[in-house]
Amino acid sequence: MGTRHAAGGGATVLAGVGSSVPVHVVTNDDLAARLDTSDEWIRSRTGIVTRHVVAPGVATSDLAVEAGGHALKSAGRENVDVVIVATTTPDRQCPATAPAVAARLGLGHVPAFDVNAVCSGFVYGLATAAGMLGSGLFGSALLIGADTFSTILDHDDRSTAFLFGDGAGAVVLRAGEPDEPGALLALDMGADGDLEDLIIVPDGGARNPDGPADRFAMQGQAVYRQAVARMTETTKVVLEKVGWTPEDVDLFVGHQANQRILDAVAGRLGLPLDRVYSNLDRVGNTAAASIPLALSDAVGEGRLDTGDKVALAAFGGGATWGGAALTWPELRAQ
Repeated sequence: MGTRHAAGGGATVLAGVGSSVPVHVVTNDDLAARLDTSDEWIRSRTGIVTRHVVAPGVATSDLAVEAGGHALKSAGRENVDVVIVATTTPDRQCPATAPAVAARLGLGHVPAFDVNAVCSGFVYGLATAAGMLGSGLFGSALLIGADTFSTILDHDDRSTAFLFGDGAGAVVLRAGEPDEPGALLALDMGADGDLEDLIIVPDGGARNPDGPADRFAMQGQAVYRQAVARMTETTKVVLEKVGWTPEDVDLFVGHQANQRILDAVAGRLGLPLDRVYSNLDRVGNTAAASIPLALSDAVGEGRLDTGDKVALAAFGGGATWGGAALTWPELRAQ
């Protein structure tokens, strides 16, 4: 079934990164032409200027395959032992998207499955892969965060239509040693199901199967407060686990939802803004793709060097949240 035992001694190591965004770009002015909004209003409240949107007929798996291929090339690999796709917008309700992605990448009959923790999906996927590699069940993994939120948005909803873009980001992980560059050193996760209505597609599932499956809704102010609190908290937890202070962090990569959220988290942590990475001005909120897409862009911009101390944090629907701490490996984004 593709199962192999890990060769390393108890650490998960990041070995490659890649990303993909659709060609079509939607600007704030494009949205202002049909919604009661403006470029200035969107920029001032979110920091978003443009976002990429899939063309008709392009699905989440298409972006996932491209990002996964780039990550494999970055890692210098042609195969892995397991494929995980973090997504809230799978190609179909059934089956999962990951098996088709693995097949299209030519990875054979390796295990493949989806993870859905909305915008925290990549961190949840990291933890899932780390558990598998750390146990010796597998020696390597391809983790892809991919979402096409344009397919579930109400494009006439002024409160959400401008926030999201489509994209995918991917990482290759392998078993290794905790003292080598790229090692994943700490993880933290949490969830609060009492907050499930904060970020929701209420229809189309077993609870209400007859409703439309593309009616996304979000309670913006409540999400802002929870995101700032939870992303700050989870970052503090992982920093404490590895014995880092905020001053030790070379780059903080938070879920790219809103520039105000990133700035507020940085303020609460005492992180200088020049150590907080942001690409949401160009891509918007890409949900589960957000953090790996940001990591790929940060590498391409020369923002990460071998051995850098990196902290990750996310908040998403569920409500879910999670953080991670790792050192950066020597690699190039593809």
